[in-house]
Amino acid sequence: MTSQNDGNTIFLTEQEAERIRNTVKDRLKKCSELVGHAREPRDSKAAISQATGASLMADMGGAPDPNMTQTKGLGGRLPALAIGQPYPPCIVSLQDLQPMKLADLQMDTHHRGRRLTVKRVSPVVTLAARSWTMVQDEAGDETERLEVCLHKSRHGEDVLESASVFVIKEPYFTLTDQGEATIRIDHPSDLIVCRDEIANSSLTSANEVNDYAEDVPAAEKIARACKDKGNAALKQQNLPLAHAKYTEGLKVARQAVVSNTNPDLVRDISRNRAYVNLLLNQLDEAKTDAKASLTGREDQRSKDLDSKAYFRAGCAAYNLGEYQEAKGFFEEQQKLTPGDKDASANLRRIEIRLREQETGSYNLKKIRAGLSRARPRVDAASFISNTKVRDSPGRGRGLFATRDIPAGEIVMCEKAFCVVWSHENEALTAMTYDVRDDRIRVSPVGLSKSTVQKLLSNSSQIERVLDLYSNYQGDGKNVSRTEDGPVVDTFRVHDIISRNAFGPGSQYGEEGPSNASTGLWIWAAYINHSCIFNAKKECIGDLMVLRATRPITAGEEIFHSYDESSDYDARQTALMTTWGFECNCALCAAEKADDPAVRKKRRELAREADAFVEREHWANAKRLTIVKAQRLARAIDNTYDGERYKGVPHVATRRIQEWLAKASSRR
Repeated sequence: MTSQNDGNTIFLTEQEAERIRNTVKDRLKKCSELVGHAREPRDSKAAISQATGASLMADMGGAPDPNMTQTKGLGGRLPALAIGQPYPPCIVSLQDLQPMKLADLQMDTHHRGRRLTVKRVSPVVTLAARSWTMVQDEAGDETERLEVCLHKSRHGEDVLESASVFVIKEPYFTLTDQGEATIRIDHPSDLIVCRDEIANSSLTSANEVNDYAEDVPAAEKIARACKDKGNAALKQQNLPLAHAKYTEGLKVARQAVVSNTNPDLVRDISRNRAYVNLLLNQLDEAKTDAKASLTGREDQRSKDLDSKAYFRAGCAAYNLGEYQEAKGFFEEQQKLTPGDKDASANLRRIEIRLREQETGSYNLKKIRAGLSRARPRVDAASFISNTKVRDSPGRGRGLFATRDIPAGEIVMCEKAFCVVWSHENEALTAMTYDVRDDRIRVSPVGLSKSTVQKLLSNSSQIERVLDLYSNYQGDGKNVSRTEDGPVVDTFRVHDIISRNAFGPGSQYGEEGPSNASTGLWIWAAYINHSCIFNAKKECIGDLMVLRATRPITAGEEIFHSYDESSDYDARQTALMTTWGFECNCALCAAEKADDPAVRKKRRELAREADAFVEREHWANAKRLTIVKAQRLARAIDNTYDGERYKGVPHVATRRIQEWLAKASSRR
């Protein structure tokens, strides 16, 4: 049994848990026996027919997904994924990799230093946590299965369906859980997508550009054609294609033969791509493009264009949380176009963000009022200056107070780096079997996917996220970008999410264990656990507010509770299963010394008290009802040894005591 947020629980039968374990172990055994074996050729016709039939069934909703597991109760059918055998992504640029063919593939091998160009020759089979298809290499005489695991979409489009031609960097050839050979992609940066409209365009081929290396009109014609096609794609709201066309145009327009004679062409395409990048939430490149498009000229048309560029740069910086830089961009916009209302409005917003960031002063009432299911994310800055990260003896790193913080005061507020709400399409929960510790866990893989997508779009954020604790530390090289684009180690992200994600609760409607809301708050992730905590969190949309539950002195470590169960055994199990440690705080030490029979009695009384609180509302409670609550609280208190629990909270009475405090205040 694995717990999710808000008491939602997923149950696996022992038989199903054993089936998952055996499936993974059998695959690993077969792979170890076949390491280095030459690939066996497929029957191309049969392979394509198999994929075509499976794709048709998947589109009709009737395709069996062998990687789904049946849970009991509320969970339903969930994807089952094996983890614990991570490998780093390719960090070599495409041009430095040597070509290979399908016939060169060896079983369960990472073909380091090689690249494989393939063409899709069948429809795509889209499943819950993976997509696959059949491909052929450039020779066209061999066919093989290509599978993208979990991170299978980009900007809402399945990557295998987005094109016909792909280049695979350092291909990994292995077996599926069902024993079928496949080229497997785990890291999105290992798959280069060659969009058909680009790959088939003679205008943008490298050879043709080189042919016109000294022909200015011809080279300009190529760049302008790309720009026009980008504009057309943008008009049709095909943002990925528009971005690809503008990118191809920039490759030509930036060549000296064009840029020396017509620098405005580079600026125009950069300005257009900045707009597309904003729409795609690719904020790093949006800011860079907008700055690259500035003319600095004094004529009115140039001023208008530069005003537009500063606006786009300001929006990108604002959405990255870089408010001071955004302020500078919007001030420049205002200078160029003094009557622009957008610049004034954005500067007013930034002043509020800077005040929040510097003082921790928030209009929480207004923030709450502005939230809805359609707008679940907060427009607010993070306030973290009361705290700093430093080493915590025996706990790795922790968060410490930089000043005295009175009880009830805000310790910190933080906007989530990434959050996935239960009602959003990105929400996805999976059962994961980790071969490292032989444990099956519930994992918010939808949050892992969304985090990876955000990092691919904004590589400036990769270091911040990958600095968080995870079991797997990668190859230690920490390369986050090559000439081909950002590089994200998805295995590290998975481990980071597993250890550091929070559940913001069900704020916008029903959620269950299969689609629980989850988020990653980077600064809050440094806070260590203690059952005797000094701070408590509340989520208002995706804004986490942490308040002191008692006075905290400067230099003191901040603690909050990862699991607030009042039962010692349940709490320790949850901490070990999800976070991999056993708590040894004063409360746990005292409870550990209790006789098991005493803990059982306390557990039963706590359940009775919880049922009472759920059943009886404290408002206008009658005297007899209050007396009953007092009796229950005393009975629970009596299970705590007076000497051993001296100065230690009686956590099992927490809910009933809160009820009594509210009920007594009404009389």
